[in-house]
Parts: sequence; structure tokens; C-alpha cells
Amino acid sequence: MDTQQNTALTRALAEVPGPLPTSGVIHIAIPHTDRFTIVGNHLAQHPDLSCTAVGIAVRIQSLPQGVEVGIKALAARCREGEKRIAAALRELEAFGYLQRIRDRLPSGRFITRTVFCNQPTALLRPRRPAAPQHPSAPAPHPAPAEVPTSAPAQGQAPAQVPTSAPAQAPATAPAPPPEPDMPALPPVPPPPLLAAPPAPLYVPLVPPPTAPKPPPAPLPRPDEPTPELDRAATALLSDLRRHAPQLTLSETDIRHLVPGVAAWLERAAHPDAIRRILTTDLPHPLRHPAKLLKHRLTALLPPPLPGAHDLAAPARPRITVTPFQNCDGCNRVFRSPTPGHCRDCREHREHREHREHRSEDARTAA
Repeated sequence: MDTQQNTALTRALAEVPGPLPTSGVIHIAIPHTDRFTIVGNHLAQHPDLSCTAVGIAVRIQSLPQGVEVGIKALAARCREGEKRIAAALRELEAFGYLQRIRDRLPSGRFITRTVFCNQPTALLRPRRPAAPQHPSAPAPHPAPAEVPTSAPAQGQAPAQVPTSAPAQAPATAPAPPPEPDMPALPPVPPPPLLAAPPAPLYVPLVPPPTAPKPPPAPLPRPDEPTPELDRAATALLSDLRRHAPQLTLSETDIRHLVPGVAAWLERAAHPDAIRRILTTDLPHPLRHPAKLLKHRLTALLPPPLPGAHDLAAPARPRITVTPFQNCDGCNRVFRSPTPGHCRDCREHREHREHREHRSEDARTAA
């Protein structure tokens, strides 16, 4: 029995314009009339997003506002597990399609809002501000027409009203009574100025591919250049091709890199250590040896050697210890800078003197 053919598919293929390709996909594009979502090719064909992340992004984009799109909510809607959905959401967040914003409600409770942007690169483009409208010179508006008592039609001569109509004239409809003159309408106020477009809800964390790169760090230079440093740095750079043939430098490159090597030598770096750092783990193929040496001399510059006073241990603060004393009254030990009585003896002595003063005052008063 022959294989059953799909007549609808055959008819649709016959309507595809142009010759059909011999290999690859064949698109049958039927326009949608309802229940569809527009997805950009920047998302559908994203080179760095996984197919799971693209599918999750399309699912989120097709949902209405206010629907929960958390990990557990998406896991209940999709066949993927929570781990794959969490990894896909992290991918979308890294490329600016998704962002989680922590917001505070008027009641004081914090909530997390999930914002999805279908085209994050469009937020980085500068928006054109609305054209300002000056209220002093508003756009001209047509003046309201006054209702005339009798106005002839445009392009026609005014009709002559006879004083005595002949009897043979046909009967005409009576003219409407003249309306009173209406007062002029007040001028229409100019439209209000358009407000500036609101700021975007978020700024993608990933810079666009066309973002300007920061300028490279300058090549280090010695604080006190000397002929000896210059000579030693020139000899070290010229000798690199003996250890790595890829680092065969021109005289111009050597003169340009000499200050960087001199800065290393000024900081007491050993020539063998400098040579090992510059010649180890070279990329294959090495197309720009001078640029590689400049990067290593700049990024791996060691700090200056510390001085003798920097290596000395800091002096410990001197702690003053209060000595022990024996109380003159009860012979109890207590701490005090000077000998005398302890606290209890001093309080007992003050209390006794206070009672003696009170009794003496009572006798004097008697």
C-alpha cells in the first residue's frame, strides 16, 4: 500500500513563491489573525542563548501582564525542571532581557518585580525628545464662523428679492426667520506641553557590542631614568629572541618598550624573572609580539620593594599598670596610684564623720 499523501501540505507547497530549495527548511508562512506574539530574530537566533532560554523568553513574552513568572510558576507550566528554568532565567538576566527589581510598597513591605524587555538593545539608543511647543506662539486655529442672517452660496450671485411677486410665480417655501447674531466663541487654549518620555525601567547590565572600550593603561616608566637602566632594558629586549624566536622585535618596538622594562629594573626585579614572565605561555600563533609584551609589562608590574622602616614591627603601645596598695584601716589589698584607705573604709569614715557633724549641730542648737 502506498504512503498516504497530505493533499493540504502539497497544495500549500505549490503556493510557495519561487523554486523550492533542494535541501534545508521550507517555510509555509500563514498569517496569524489572533493569539500570536511578535518575537525578534535577535532573540530567536541569539548566538549565546541556549534553546531553553529562548523558549522560556518566548513563553514569558506571550503571557499577559501580572502573571507569575517565577521559577516554581514556570516549572508548573513547562516540562523543564526548576534547575533548567533557573539557569535559563540567569542567561536572560545576563543579556538584559530579564531583570528582577526589589521595590518597596507604601505599606513598607518589600516585593520583587520581574521586568521583561522584548528588545533590550533599544533601551540603550538615545530617544528623541519631544519638540517643545511655545505657548507664546500657538498653532493657528480656524476662527469660529459667525452665523449670518443671510449668506449667499460661494460662487453664486446674491439672489434679488423682488418687491412684488407675480401671481403666476410658483409657490416657494417660506424663508426661515433670521437668527440673532451669536457672540464670538472664546479662543481655544493651546494644547499642553508634552511631558518628557519616562525613564526606562532598568538599564541592562551587559554593555552593547558597540560600547566604547576603556583606553588601555599607559606603559610604566621609571621614576628616575638613567643611562644604565636604559642600556640594561635595551639589552634584555634584544636578547628575548634567543629564548623565544616569536619575540623578534624591531628597533622601533624596542625603543617603545624600553621604559617599561626600565621601570621593572628600577623596582629591583631580576632580569631572569623579567625574561621568564615575558617568554612564558606565548599564544600560537603570535601575531603582535610588541603588543603582548606591552600588556604584560603594564599588567604584571610588581610594586616597589618596601624599605627597612616598612618591615620593622610597629612599637607596641605602653600600658600603665596601677600598682597594688594595702589599706591603712583594714589591711585589704586594692589598686591605687597612692597608698591610703580602700573604698569601703573611706565610705565608713565619711558616714561616721557625717553622724558626728549632725550630733554636734544638735547639741549646738540645744
